[in-house]
Amino acid sequence: MKQLSFLDRYLTLWIFLAMGLGILLGFALPSISTSLEAMSIGTTSIPIAVGLILMMYPPLAKVRYEEIGLVFRDKKVLGLSFVMSWIVGPLIMFGLAVLFLKDKPDYMIGLVLTGLAPCVAMVLVWNQLAGGSNEYCAGLVAFNSVFQILFLPVYALFFMTYLPPLFGIEGFQVNFTMGQIAQSVGIYLGIPFASGFLTRLILVKTKGVQWYENKFIPRISPLTLIFLLFTIVIMFSLKGEKIIELPMDVVRIAIPLALFFLSMFFITFFLSKKAGLEYSRSVTLSFTASSNNFELAIAVAIATFGINHGAAFAAVIGPLVEVPVLIGLVKVALWIKKEFYIS
Repeated sequence: MKQLSFLDRYLTLWIFLAMGLGILLGFALPSISTSLEAMSIGTTSIPIAVGLILMMYPPLAKVRYEEIGLVFRDKKVLGLSFVMSWIVGPLIMFGLAVLFLKDKPDYMIGLVLTGLAPCVAMVLVWNQLAGGSNEYCAGLVAFNSVFQILFLPVYALFFMTYLPPLFGIEGFQVNFTMGQIAQSVGIYLGIPFASGFLTRLILVKTKGVQWYENKFIPRISPLTLIFLLFTIVIMFSLKGEKIIELPMDVVRIAIPLALFFLSMFFITFFLSKKAGLEYSRSVTLSFTASSNNFELAIAVAIATFGINHGAAFAAVIGPLVEVPVLIGLVKVALWIKKEFYIS
């Protein structure tokens, strides 16, 4: 892993530079946003899809797929993951959105959308950096993906149409389908999942486990961080002009997002330790619960409200906050491991 050491050592710096470069490009060259939007099929941005797929490929190629069955037999982990990701998480995000953005319902709905589905992409990177279980992470991602396809339209209808009027806010109509969700999940997760699985299956059979893990994996591992940075630049350039023009709006959206990521991480870590889980499963659960499927939130916001709607803007701010906060939580997780899990 020597070729990764330089990237790893200054990863936080690279991420902030990538964010800054994306915002600067979007502000200085507004046409870049139009060009990137033109490179889309439906609501799927080809550059973002390519970046996310190549970013996710190495972590998914590392997974020992023969061990994923253990995740689905682990009722304690599945139960805690379900409660945090599909009950506690959406309610906390909705509460924070109402508390901080009740007077900005378009931004509020963008936040609610961001909180409705757990992450299926970057969580693999945060989990890997924090030393979590690749197998449990892949299993929980697959578990959450099925729930996203089946229940996200229902969740969106409840949280966006029926719940807001109870707080004096006009409800929003949703017009996306289970098929659209399945398409998005299939692109962002299905392609890298299948690629990682087939790579391991074929190369382990032809070259052996030792060659695969000691030679092949180190060669492809740098792709994760390289394409993470590429994806960040692309995403932030899409709304760079607005981010600079509306700095206080960004701050107002960022505060509840940061509170969501932090509260979900620490609550889940605390409950995992109380449940007697070791560090690798605890940290995997914590990052799965605290990170969100922003690429799906952005796609759904654009499909439902349009690219220029406040909900789409708020969804784009999601990664602006999530990336630095989750990178910080990687360091917190490693400190927790040192202080509370290793004697």
